[in-house]
Amino acid sequence: MSEDDDWFEDAEPPSEDELLEGAPLGDGPTEDEFAAALSGDSSGTEFDEEFDSDIPRIELGIEGLDEMIQGGVPERSLMVVMGAAGTGKTTFALQFLERGMDRGETGVFITLEQNRDAVFQSATEKGWKFETHVADDRLAILDLDPIEMANSLASIRGDLPRLVDDFGADRVVLDSVSLLEMMYDDQAERRTEVFDFARSLKRAGVTTMVTSEASENNPFASRYGIIEYLTDAVFVLQYVRSEFQETRLAVEIQKIRNANHSRETKPYEITGDGISVYQQANIF
Repeated sequence: MSEDDDWFEDAEPPSEDELLEGAPLGDGPTEDEFAAALSGDSSGTEFDEEFDSDIPRIELGIEGLDEMIQGGVPERSLMVVMGAAGTGKTTFALQFLERGMDRGETGVFITLEQNRDAVFQSATEKGWKFETHVADDRLAILDLDPIEMANSLASIRGDLPRLVDDFGADRVVLDSVSLLEMMYDDQAERRTEVFDFARSLKRAGVTTMVTSEASENNPFASRYGIIEYLTDAVFVLQYVRSEFQETRLAVEIQKIRNANHSRETKPYEITGDGISVYQQANIF
């Protein structure tokens, strides 16, 4: 263990406030802390989402949605984009990185589901020059072999802060955290691993986005109901069906800490240019 990690040895178990507000975590959550979070017990976890802080903001790069955020997401936030298959989670994440590239920033894309060629193809279809960004050392793409995922993730978890610092990354994406969660059959082990990985992302000190599959029974919750409690911002992508059986895609901002944002549910489309949110429109 390095000197920088010594404080973990003597750290007190995190309080529920520290857990939900994104404070550095200890060796893992206690049963009481996690149960309180999942039960909806809000004692000590309230925060004013209308609070307008002086924290610098960054744009997501998604037309319409940035206007709903009213100034952008606070820098160094850990965000999750949740949705069912086909709702555009990966496109959302790639578009977030593309916006950074447009602004002269650098980024890291960690994919557990695709290889590099598939990532390049997805970006090229939208007109985003990811291959050029990689050649210019402004974008790093890490694709992990599922067979070696456990060892690779353990390495990345420990090395991510250094990687971000060495690369000078401004934005990091992990696609998706659900595959990480599925690796563990034991609920306690799954919870600890996700907490530890979230801690490593926060320690990296960079604005980070992860994607997650939504629960089959609840579009407003992740598959295992963990990651949304560890993040500073939650974006929900879902299918909405009218009484006339018309189905549309809709986005809702579930929370953004320390930032004003709209609470309305708005329709969006996935076009050849990426995701566009129709801020002025209603669902039906």
